[in-house]
Amino acid sequence: MKATLQKIGATLNKRMGIIKALFIFSVLLFVITEVGKIAKEVRGDQLATALASQSWWHLLSMVVIGIIAVTPMLTYDVMITKFLPNHYSLGYILKAGWITNTFTNIGGFGGVLGASLRANFYNKAASKKQIVFAISKIALFLVSGLSLYCMISLVLVYGFQIGHMYSSYWIWLIGGALYFPVIFIFTRVNDSEFFEGLTLGNVVRLLSGSFGEWTGCVLFFLLIGNFMGLPIDFAAVVPLFVIASVVGEVSMVPGGLGSFDVFMIFGLGAVGVSRPDAVAWLLFYRLFYYIIPFAIGLGLFIHETGHRFNVRLEGIPKVALQRVAQMTLTVFLYVSGFLMLLMSTVPNFAYNNKWFLQVYPYTFFFINQASSIIMAFLLIGAALGTAGRVKRAFWPTVIILLVAILNTIRWLVVYDAISMKFIIFLVIVLAIVALSRHAYYRERLAFSWGQTLWVSAVYVFTFVLYTIVGVYNAPQIHHRHAVPDALFFPSQKLWLFGIIGLVLAALIVVAMYRYFAQGKNERLGQTLDAERVQAVIDQFGGNEISHLAYLNDKLVYYYQVESVDQLIFLYQQKADKLILMGEPFGNQAMLQPALEQLMDDADSDGCSLVFYEINETLTMRLHEMGFDFIKTGEEGHVKLADFSLAGKRLRGERALMNKFKRDNYDFAVIKPPFSADTMAELRAVSDSWLAGETEKGFSLGFFDETYLNQAPIAVVYDPDHQIVAFANIMPQGNDQIASIDLMRSSKAAPSGIMDTVFVHLFEQARDDGYQYFNMGMAPLAGVGVSRYSFIQEKIAHLIYEYGYQLYGFQGLRSYKEKYVTDWEPKYIAYRKRNSLIFTILQLLQVVNTRIDKHNKHRRNPFILKHWLNNHQH
Repeated sequence: MKATLQKIGATLNKRMGIIKALFIFSVLLFVITEVGKIAKEVRGDQLATALASQSWWHLLSMVVIGIIAVTPMLTYDVMITKFLPNHYSLGYILKAGWITNTFTNIGGFGGVLGASLRANFYNKAASKKQIVFAISKIALFLVSGLSLYCMISLVLVYGFQIGHMYSSYWIWLIGGALYFPVIFIFTRVNDSEFFEGLTLGNVVRLLSGSFGEWTGCVLFFLLIGNFMGLPIDFAAVVPLFVIASVVGEVSMVPGGLGSFDVFMIFGLGAVGVSRPDAVAWLLFYRLFYYIIPFAIGLGLFIHETGHRFNVRLEGIPKVALQRVAQMTLTVFLYVSGFLMLLMSTVPNFAYNNKWFLQVYPYTFFFINQASSIIMAFLLIGAALGTAGRVKRAFWPTVIILLVAILNTIRWLVVYDAISMKFIIFLVIVLAIVALSRHAYYRERLAFSWGQTLWVSAVYVFTFVLYTIVGVYNAPQIHHRHAVPDALFFPSQKLWLFGIIGLVLAALIVVAMYRYFAQGKNERLGQTLDAERVQAVIDQFGGNEISHLAYLNDKLVYYYQVESVDQLIFLYQQKADKLILMGEPFGNQAMLQPALEQLMDDADSDGCSLVFYEINETLTMRLHEMGFDFIKTGEEGHVKLADFSLAGKRLRGERALMNKFKRDNYDFAVIKPPFSADTMAELRAVSDSWLAGETEKGFSLGFFDETYLNQAPIAVVYDPDHQIVAFANIMPQGNDQIASIDLMRSSKAAPSGIMDTVFVHLFEQARDDGYQYFNMGMAPLAGVGVSRYSFIQEKIAHLIYEYGYQLYGFQGLRSYKEKYVTDWEPKYIAYRKRNSLIFTILQLLQVVNTRIDKHNKHRRNPFILKHWLNNHQH
């Protein structure tokens, strides 16, 4: 038997989490059931009539005093902690006490609910035995105060003849009066372990708490009668209230519901209170002593329970609730703004639309036409900030909502249209605002193309529609055209006010956006610091894009650990996108925390990341972090150990090399710093190659003297020792891969000069100990060749197959393929929630940004051909 009990105990301990969850659920279910029973007893029309009979001052007083009347019960929870080993903060005790006592008032069930809740709240560092003993000690004295009131009532009835009409109920008063003396004597003479800690002082404290509880009940009940102005002897009501309470306690019905009420209704008739007044009196008592304190307790219970679940689930529920509240608030702001715009521009159409009439009461009302339009766009502007979760947007949103609410209430009062439904609606809106408070975390708003497009569309549509309405309603054309019902407008004057409102609304939305867009994460938007970049490359190594940093056409993100640079990202910003070029370079062991920090910083600024031309490893890592991807091409690598001009495959290149040698064309690698004459020769070759085209940057180098002076340059001299072709070498900070960036030849250079440069570079890199030579990208190569490829990749493949006559995609790959031994796929990675179409368009704008070589101003035409020609390098 003992083994069986131990096994059951072990099972219960193992399933304690589930048991607690079921307990909390059962408590909520039980309380909701009891509230439902009360709701059936309390008729809505009766309550409405009773509330209407009282001034707002009386109602507010009853709310406050009803809450105060409940507070003496908190003594029980302060006392229970004295019988338990663990220490609890006063705030926790007051919260747990309020929940327990207000729940017990509604659904006491003979004290079982209160005992269960206290066991749940005070079970830390205490054994089950200690908890049971502590709760039982408290339970003994819960009605001790009522016992004292029974004694007082006996004195009133039989000593002073106050309430003598209730003398026939003496049995209830005597029975109740005997409770405390019996309990007191029993606890004093019994020295068992159970009564340990019940000192005289603790007994007095428990008695005081119970007496305070019942004093609060009695005085609050009498105060309600006084507010109702009933002409009766209130002292005579005290014995009646005490007798009815004893009957209610004996019945074990929660709050004495039914038994207490029936007894009071009949008893109050004996002192001259009519039946309707007695019902209203009890309704007020139930509402302000039971329901409202319980509503507060329910809120605290949900908060406490939610906190426990939130801690157990590592904060996910809290974040989800805040996110839902923020999204709900965003939708509400948008819908309210759109409804107000509709009402302001085509009021006749709105008033004759059934759907509009159903939804419109749950928005805001403005009498003036201009103010309605301005408020509509203010709501839309606040919705943009709320959707972006910008910190700066919270208080403006609160202020806008408060102004709208106060003006709406004023409007409803003027037209005597205020209703309980609208009040409840406003309470829900304010609750949603409060819940969404911590969802605002971003430092600034970065406007996306999508937001710009649809806000502009809404404004343009509103302006055009409003203009059309004004034209149709102009007095001078009424004789020519009948105004359609949907476009009918009340007056020309109101329409003119609306035009003014539209102009002001545009200015206000722009001002709001600029306000939301202020501020900047100090880690973002940094420009090139050549010494910092070089230090990272020297310590950790670079990669195929690290040398592009010296172009100084990109922003730089430095990831640091203890103020020491570890990784560097190169990027440009386009709208709300940070477009990063290639993989970061530096300490690759810190890649994961660096990515997370960069995502956090970008998100704080309202931006998302787009990675351009990254390898498969980084793509898969980003995919696990919520990114989607699309293949953009392949990068060709030449394995230098296998490179040779011998054999049939490169016999054409071998012949070409011999020809240039015979014609006295010389290859050399010159090292910086370069003289002015050398730089002038290089510029002449570059200008000849460009043929008047302006250059582009970001993923490509451009002719910049500072940039070219960072590394050696491979050149080809003609027989007159003039440079006719060159390629600047791109150091990667390692001894594995060699590469070049700019590769240019003058018009005077013979055909095939670039092959000469490549062959010489291959051989020199191999002699210098490099393993591979990076030939650069073949755009769209190998993209969408599988029938299971993404649709975007299939479209790219069609461009690759059929666009070669215009752009030479296949020719580019064919040219490189004669040297390349390995192709490495390259990808674009972007956040899954972002529009792929906008992302690609923004990426193309950045990639195709032209560099003015004189002033380095950037221009953004969509010219793909020149981009591909540059990628041949």
